[in-house]
Amino acid sequence: MKVADVLATAKDSMTVSRVFGEPIERDGITVIAAATISGGGGAGEGGDDAGQGSGGGFGLGAKPVGAFVIKDGQVRWQPSVDVNRVVLVAGVVVVTALVVGARIARLYTHSAPS
Repeated sequence: MKVADVLATAKDSMTVSRVFGEPIERDGITVIAAATISGGGGAGEGGDDAGQGSGGGFGLGAKPVGAFVIKDGQVRWQPSVDVNRVVLVAGVVVVTALVVGARIARLYTHSAPS
């Protein structure tokens, strides 16, 4: 695969249809899902007296961020909840609180009059 082919594939992959899903309508409510898309790629080619070579690669990632909900002519944004992020942040807060609490307890017990 040539560098130009990799770049063409990357360009074709980064379209608006990757960000917004097909509208879904049910009972007078239309929902359009949205996502954040990120991608990257690289390619190169070279040669020397022993021969030549080329290579490349491309990666694409998507993460849901929410949906537009259309009802009675009104549009509202409904963000999605990233449960993994919520659990991670809660864990960091708990660990931080435990470490700070232990340090405060240690300071208090060492500075208490005997």
